[in-house]
Parts: sequence; structure tokens; C-alpha cells
Amino acid sequence: MLTPGDGACTGIRPPTNWIHHQRQFSAGQRDHRVCRAVFDYRGFMSEFILQREQDGVVVLTLNVPQLRNAISLEMREALLGHLREAGNNPDIRAVVLTGAGGNFCSGGQLQPTNGAVAPDAQRTKRNIAILQDIVRLLSGGPKPTIAAVEGYAYGAGMSLATACDVLVAGESARFCASFGKIGLMADAGMLWSLPQRVGPGRAREMMLTGRIVEATEAGALGLANRVVPAGSALATALEVAAGFAGVAPLAIAAMKRVMARGPNSLEDVLHAESDAQPVLALSQDYVEGRTAFKEKRAPMFRGA
Repeated sequence: MLTPGDGACTGIRPPTNWIHHQRQFSAGQRDHRVCRAVFDYRGFMSEFILQREQDGVVVLTLNVPQLRNAISLEMREALLGHLREAGNNPDIRAVVLTGAGGNFCSGGQLQPTNGAVAPDAQRTKRNIAILQDIVRLLSGGPKPTIAAVEGYAYGAGMSLATACDVLVAGESARFCASFGKIGLMADAGMLWSLPQRVGPGRAREMMLTGRIVEATEAGALGLANRVVPAGSALATALEVAAGFAGVAPLAIAAMKRVMARGPNSLEDVLHAESDAQPVLALSQDYVEGRTAFKEKRAPMFRGA
């Protein structure tokens, strides 16, 4: 089993929450060679994000399959670092975002409930700020982005998928704007990105009801650009990414920049989220929503 001292092989100090992550690995799953994958020279953790490059395309894989790739603060920081690096690399022509273990992303990783202890407002704000920077790069950054979605794309996971320029869904994909079911509003730009894909009326229904949308319906609504057999979303996304090679990178960057600043701009939505979401994260309904989710029961919301 890896120990905190193993991080020294790269000269980077392990995180203070190492013990939490250490419990996720058994003796047969990791060896000391993995420390190079856990900490790398860029200074952000890559345990949570797997990266590989192929013919000018970088594939970023959300990598906490035991949690259906629920996106924690540390995972957000790692993803943001990888996206920034790809954006600054002239050899990278496109970015594919996918998830490990048959799921894309089941949403934000919920903070632990602990009786009367209130959620950490500062951590909530940082979670929001980092996720917003990720969305800015996916939607308005210089590189074309393709989401390869299998399995769950719920909550913030659906936001990440809809923020990409192209969304490829395997037939196993299930989308859900599940925020309201735990007492939060849609965030990570979904109030902007989902209407762009399906129109305002359908977007309102999806976000206000939090209903599950299967892959076939997602394709019919325009939520997914392509629906392909289960297990083939990544291969199809790589084919799509190859198609960007014939388009000038500066032209792509300019078009993305302008599209992200259209009517009801992404920035307007992100600023509104920053004001509203921290308030909701301190509400009793949010505590109830998280508790009910963990206890697998229907929540009893009280509007407080």
C-alpha cells in the first residue's frame, strides 16, 4: 500500500487529506511505481484525472469510478490544471473528456453531513469558483472539447458534458439535472449551456423537474450530438476530435470565444450562480437533501 512517504519520489508534498485517499487503494491495486501518476511535475494531483495524448488529442478521464466519478474539490483542481495545460499547448488540437468505470460523472461529491455542523461556506465558494473556471475553458477556451458520456451524467456531471462543444452519448448514458432534488440550483453554467442545446422550454422542464433523460431522448432533443452503441462513446469522440485537425486553431478559438459571450452570456450566468449558490448551500433544505440522498429516502423540503 502506498504511504505518505511515497509522494517524496517526485519531490512534491502529499496532500493533508492523503489518508482519506489512501483508504481507497488496497495492496493489490497499487504499487510504488504509481507514485509518478499520483503526483506530477505540474504540481496538481493527477490521481483523480488520467491523461493520455493521441495524435494531437488529449483524453482526460475522470477517475474515481468507485464514486461514479463524483467530482470533489481536489478532482476539480486537477481537471482545471490539465485543461489549462492543454489550452496552452500548441500541439494539442482537441480535448476529450470522459469518465472511468462506465460512468461519466455522478455530480459533485457531497460534503459530509455531521449533525448540526453547517457546510463550509468558503469550501463551497472555492468549489464553485474552480468549477466555473473549468466551464469557461470547456465552453470558451481555445481548444474544441468533446464529452464522451457513458452511464451517469448527473448534476455537475451533466453541466460538464453540456459545456463541451460536442457531446457523444453511449446508449447507456443517463442525464439528470438533479440539483433541485438536494436543494440547490443548477450550476456550472447549465442555466446557459442546456438552453443552448435543447431550447429554453425543454431546459426549464429538465432543470425544474430533475427528471432522468435516457440517451435516445437526449439525441432526439439535441442534448447529445451523437448517440452511439454503449461502450463506443470514447472511440466516436476521438473520431470527432480528428475532424478538428482541418480547421485553423485560431479560428476555432475565436468562434468559441464569441459563442460563449452571446445573449444571456455565460459570464452573466456564472456571476448569478456565485451570488445564489452559497446561500442555498447553507440552507436547511440542502442539509435535508444530502441526508435524504445518503439515507435513500424522499427528502422533506421546507423552503428554509
